[in-house]
Amino acid sequence: MYEILIALAVVAPVGLILGILLAFVSYKFGVEEDPKVKAVRACLPGANCGACGCKGCDDYAAMVASGKVALNLCVPGSEDVANQLGAIMGVSVEAKKASVAFVSCNGNCEATSKKAEYEGISSCAAASMLFGGPDACAYGCMGFGDCASVCPANAICIKDGIAHVDASRCIGCGLCASTCPKKVISLKPADATTVMMCSNKDKGADALKACKNACIGCKKCEKACPNGAITVKDNVAHIDYSKCDSCGACVKGCPKGCLKSLVKAD
Repeated sequence: MYEILIALAVVAPVGLILGILLAFVSYKFGVEEDPKVKAVRACLPGANCGACGCKGCDDYAAMVASGKVALNLCVPGSEDVANQLGAIMGVSVEAKKASVAFVSCNGNCEATSKKAEYEGISSCAAASMLFGGPDACAYGCMGFGDCASVCPANAICIKDGIAHVDASRCIGCGLCASTCPKKVISLKPADATTVMMCSNKDKGADALKACKNACIGCKKCEKACPNGAITVKDNVAHIDYSKCDSCGACVKGCPKGCLKSLVKAD
């Protein structure tokens, strides 16, 4: 007991002195946090999705407060957050146009087949490294769900062999698009009413051998569009949404149903 009391008598003063020294150093050399950083961070939704190009919301808040990045990069926050950040920084901000992810693949289990059996890691990235993946279509969704695993909004599910995006939940961060090894996922304007359901770049006959729902590059959609919004490049149609007026002419002209209208008929 006597030895314990001696030890306490020695250790306690040392601990007290060290604590005082640490407090002094912290007070003397501590860096005060910029109040703007706190204010900006309070406006951000906290999704930490990385769509702004920063490591997360904390990093973006610091960059905004220091004036190093644009104020409209928070995709989940959209116009509301952009306006709040503008008020804090004392500038006017133009919010980015809302966008959602879309899977340009209609190669479901009935439309396409497998060229080989894959028994490796359940990952699109891993499977694509083995001869481009097990699917007959080298350009289609493989359905292992890498995109779903990185989605911070839980907006993606795998159904009938391919990924599907719930537009009502998608925040447009683009993580799924950057993760997909086949690049069949892209961001499109949230108000877009016409979408392209295929990414196959093979010529018509070869594309149909891999998937019966494939685009054959016939250019009927391109000719039908009155605004020049459709271009067939690398044997597959592409939509320029800045020119598209949702007339639906391309949808009616596509013989394979690869172009789809998201507008419900009355």
